[in-house]
Amino acid sequence: MVFLPQDPVIRKQVQKDVKALVEEEGQSFLGWRTVPVNDSFVGDMAKKSKPFIRQMFITPSNELKDQNEFERKLYVIRKRLEKEIPATDKEHRKGFYICSLSTRTIVYKGMLIPEQLDSFYIDLNHPYFKSALALVHSRFSTNTFPSWERSHPNRMTIHNGEFNTIKGNVKWMQAREPQCKSKDFHAEDQRKLFPIIDTDGSDSSMFDNCFEFLHLSGRSLAHTAMMMIPEPWVNDPLMEQTKKSFYEYHSCLMEPWDGPAAVVYTDGKQIGACLDRNGLRPARYYVTKDGMIVLGSEVGALDIFAEDIEYKDRLHPGKMLLVDLEKGRIIPDEEIKEQIAKEQPYRQWLEEHIIRLDELEETSTASFLSGEERMKQQLAFGYTNEELNKILKPMVTDGKDPVGSMGYDSPLAVLSKRPQLLYNYFKQLFAQVTNPPIDAIREEVVTAVRTTIGPERNLLDPEPESCKQIELDSPILKNEQLAKLLKSPFKIKTISTLFSVNSEWDFEKRLDELFADVDQAVVNGASLLLLSDRGVDEEYAALPALLAVSSLHHHLIRSGTRSKVSILIETAEAREVHHLAALLGFGAEAINPYLAYESLQGLIENGDLRGTSIDQAINVYCQAATDGILKVLSKMGISTIQSYQGAQIFEASVLIKQSSINILQGLLRESVE
Repeated sequence: MVFLPQDPVIRKQVQKDVKALVEEEGQSFLGWRTVPVNDSFVGDMAKKSKPFIRQMFITPSNELKDQNEFERKLYVIRKRLEKEIPATDKEHRKGFYICSLSTRTIVYKGMLIPEQLDSFYIDLNHPYFKSALALVHSRFSTNTFPSWERSHPNRMTIHNGEFNTIKGNVKWMQAREPQCKSKDFHAEDQRKLFPIIDTDGSDSSMFDNCFEFLHLSGRSLAHTAMMMIPEPWVNDPLMEQTKKSFYEYHSCLMEPWDGPAAVVYTDGKQIGACLDRNGLRPARYYVTKDGMIVLGSEVGALDIFAEDIEYKDRLHPGKMLLVDLEKGRIIPDEEIKEQIAKEQPYRQWLEEHIIRLDELEETSTASFLSGEERMKQQLAFGYTNEELNKILKPMVTDGKDPVGSMGYDSPLAVLSKRPQLLYNYFKQLFAQVTNPPIDAIREEVVTAVRTTIGPERNLLDPEPESCKQIELDSPILKNEQLAKLLKSPFKIKTISTLFSVNSEWDFEKRLDELFADVDQAVVNGASLLLLSDRGVDEEYAALPALLAVSSLHHHLIRSGTRSKVSILIETAEAREVHHLAALLGFGAEAINPYLAYESLQGLIENGDLRGTSIDQAINVYCQAATDGILKVLSKMGISTIQSYQGAQIFEASVLIKQSSINILQGLLRESVE
């Protein structure tokens, strides 16, 4: 099923190009069929933007052994068409969109309400048109402008909800592409699939892109869903160890796609549904006595008499349901997950390869600075008495990030006459309208601050060593924990972010030098990159930590090496929860705020933290900082720090020169010139 441009001249050329590409891929192109439609009742906007709708027919070559191989070849053809057809003349060919290209499923969709669908598509009224399954979804477009191609269903999924971490999920998928190698695709075909995700689509369609890729690369529908929308396993003491091991292992491969979500998916042979870990979208189902199952967000989606219902239930948070059409049975959540969790010895792999930070060798750390040297460092990084007494001190005495009231009357950083840290130009986004925040205190069981650092391996070919990473209980590192990492089995490279204040400095030039150092470190086998601003004095200043982290994160994605390394940062600049959250949100995986610890020592020496040892103060500060970060991400409806990393869920308020755009490219969400 294909949407084509309405212009007959452009459409004719597009059809010619489609046929040529199909034949270039070694398959036989049989021809086109115009889909009969009735648009007499369609709204003005939908009618004006309506594409010309046709179906194309392709037969497989003799080289393809079975239906699965043909499905994968059709996937390759579709990905090529999506990239190459608009590329020749994007403005005039923007109406081109492939709704479906499969031997098992066909998609009829458009800017229509459900009652209009069967009247619009005349095919759906034909007596020979029958199917064992149907996915139907009508949605209100909250994040994107409505269009024919963005309507549901997508190729394999329908989705009710919002993926709050979508920007990070997409970037991490792009980062993993260079290492993706599937046994189910020929090497030449696999290169044609990238990029996997079409970033012009909605969050639902981008999820569908990733889901389809993982499934066609060898994973079952349920396995793919368990990877992308996992249960809250970290804080669940009642979960079976086998299933918990599955989730822990796969957390080393991929972060959750987090946010309120009810997702239904099918490959034509099975049809399944799953719910997000918080259960923030409704999904209820009936099973009738004659063997039909109906699942929907509303109970009365279909008229079914009560006496015809065998039983009814709802999907619970994090749970799934699967119907196997070939076996003719409904498979419940427990059976699905038990079977998948036992496919590999995940517990054994974890015990053999994952590294717990506490297991690493203890190493001595440097002593604290003198009061005079501490003051110099605090001045160099813009510390204020207000931060020391109104933020750092309460984080230790109260054990939490301080909360103010009566509004925020400080001027925007961009309008302030005083020097500002780069963090202050970014405001945290928060969940709104139909996208609820999470209560991170009362709903602690669904949250997770645990994360891992270390190189990732091939996403499509999991092996025992795929979980060879270092597990952190929190992304906030104490000095002794950072010292342990320096002695870890992974090669670590420390990269200075300092620059000379005596020479004519240039941020862009200094970043290019930093990138070159990092690229060489990756070539030399480094798996952990430690950005450090230690050493600031009269001759050397530091690049803003947020700029260094974000720029490096995006540079590594562009160069195809991001998944081979983890970015750690040792910085004096970050001390508040907002600073730490921003560093994580823009790509850091662990942070050592060493001057914050020095400042706590200063407060103790000055008698502001009486009866508290420095170890106690640092422990409480780290816990308060971790809880504060969890509060920040829960405001956006995100449950795990792993999903928040690199998601860039901030809005910028800045005025920049044209010459600065390249420097801030990875950092800015919006800019005003």
